[in-house]
Amino acid sequence: MKIALIAHDRKKEEIVQLAMAYETILSEHVLFATGTTGLRIMEATSLTVSRVLSGPLGGDQQIGAMIARNEMDLIIFLRDPLTSQPHEPDITALLRLCDVHKIPFATNLGTAEILLKALERGELDWRDVVHKENEQ
Repeated sequence: MKIALIAHDRKKEEIVQLAMAYETILSEHVLFATGTTGLRIMEATSLTVSRVLSGPLGGDQQIGAMIARNEMDLIIFLRDPLTSQPHEPDITALLRLCDVHKIPFATNLGTAEILLKALERGELDWRDVVHKENEQ
């Protein structure tokens, strides 16, 4: 599965801790992240992460384009709901794309952990069917 890991500034430490705690699960998948988030995860773990631009510089849109092309299976975006974001329209567009393309999307630590446990148990294998349907 292809997984995107994104976090607002005040949530970067949380996503690093999440990646450390679930490193074994994440290591079995292809990981993408926005700029600094990806760097911090790679510095704290042995995970390989393909980095796109920082969110405000277009990284959210790059991830969105991958979703639109059916090249993403799971998004973990730890959002900071208490701080306004200059790229809020990009974040809203990302959420909308995930809804349109039926991509599981976690915006907080609790939901992220549930999705990672489901991933470990094979409960997101239905995404393979989606990939095959889109190839036809």
